[in-house]
Amino acid sequence: MVTVRTKKIMVTVFAALNLLLVAGLAAEGLQAAEVKQAAPKRHTLPATLETTQWGWLDPNESPKLTVDSGDIVSIETMMHSHNKIQPGTTMDEIIALRKANPGGGPHSVTGPIYVNGAEPGDVMEIRILRIVPKPFGVNFNLPGKEFPTIGALAPEFPEGFVKYFSFDWKNRQTEFKPGIMIDLKPFPGTLAVGIDPNDPSPRKGGAKEPMAPVSTLRPWKNGSNMDLNELQEGSTIYIPVFLKGGLVWTGDSHCRQGNGEVNLTAIECSYREIALQLIVRKDMKLEWPRAETKTHGILMGFDEDLNKAMVNAVRETVDFLASQKMVPLDRYEAYSITSMTADCRVTQVVDIRKGVHCMVPKSIFTKKK
Repeated sequence: MVTVRTKKIMVTVFAALNLLLVAGLAAEGLQAAEVKQAAPKRHTLPATLETTQWGWLDPNESPKLTVDSGDIVSIETMMHSHNKIQPGTTMDEIIALRKANPGGGPHSVTGPIYVNGAEPGDVMEIRILRIVPKPFGVNFNLPGKEFPTIGALAPEFPEGFVKYFSFDWKNRQTEFKPGIMIDLKPFPGTLAVGIDPNDPSPRKGGAKEPMAPVSTLRPWKNGSNMDLNELQEGSTIYIPVFLKGGLVWTGDSHCRQGNGEVNLTAIECSYREIALQLIVRKDMKLEWPRAETKTHGILMGFDEDLNKAMVNAVRETVDFLASQKMVPLDRYEAYSITSMTADCRVTQVVDIRKGVHCMVPKSIFTKKK
C-alpha cells in the first residue's frame, strides 16, 4: 500500500521530470531558433544592362546588391559583349564587337556585390555551390592575320573560326560533331573582388588614377580573368580584399575548357545561376588567390612571362606548404614536397598575363594515429 509520504515523493519526482522535459523542449526550440537565425540569407542578382559591365572592373561602380558575410547569392550571367554574341552571330560581327571596347575585355561581368564587414587586408572566401548554364555556348578564334598575338598559334590560323553548341544539360554533354561528345564542366572564367589599386594593368582610356577602371582581360591578385577550370561546383577560392565591401564580380562564364585555353576561348556560355556563398575571413592574410577542391589545394601564379608565372605559382605552393599547420615543414621540406607531389599546369596563355596553377593533393596529409 502506497503511503502518503511515498505519494508526495512521487509527485515531487514527476514534477521535477516535467520541468526538465519542458526545459529540454524549450532549449531545443531555442536551439532551432538560433539555427534558423544563423542560416545564411539567400539573394538573387539578375543580369541586366544595369547590373553588368562589359569588359571593365570599375571600383566606382555602385553596388548592385549588399549582403552580409555568409550569405548566398544566386547570380545570373550574360554572354560576351552584353549578350550580343548569340547563335548565328558571324565572325565579322564578333570582330566588330572585339574592336568596339578598346582596351576592355569581351567579358560581361555581373556585379559588384558589396559584402558588409569586408575591409582591405581581409580575405574573401567564395564557395561555389551550384552552376546551371543557359542552353548554348560558343567557341571561336579571331583571325590570326588581323590578331597575330591572340591565341597560341594565331599566325597558323589566319582566318577566324566560330562554332556554336546546344547543351544536353540532363547528361551534361554537348556534341562537337557526330562522333565527338564533350562533357560539360562549367566554371566561372572570371571571379573577382574589387581592383588592386597597385595593379600595373593599364587603366581605362589611359588614365593614371589608381582607382580608374581595370580591364577584365588580365588575371591579378584580385582574381579576375583566371580561367581556372578547377573552380567547379563544390570548390572554394580565397581572394585578398583590396577595397571596402570586397566588391565581388563574376562573368566570362565557361562550360568546358582545357588547360591553356589555347585558341582564345573555351566553350563560352552564360549561367541561369551561379550560387556563391561569400564569407569575409579576417583570420587569413593572402597576397595572391588560392583555391581548393575536395581533393586538392590550388596555388596560382600570373605574369606576362609564362616562366615567371611558373615561378610565382611554385613560390606560392612552397609558402602554402611551409605555413600550413597539419604537419610542420620548413621551406626546404616544402620545396621538396612541391617538386615530388605538386602538379603544376598552364592555366591559360591568352589573357596577356599568363597563368600557372599548382595542384597539391590533400591525400599526402595523413591523420595522426
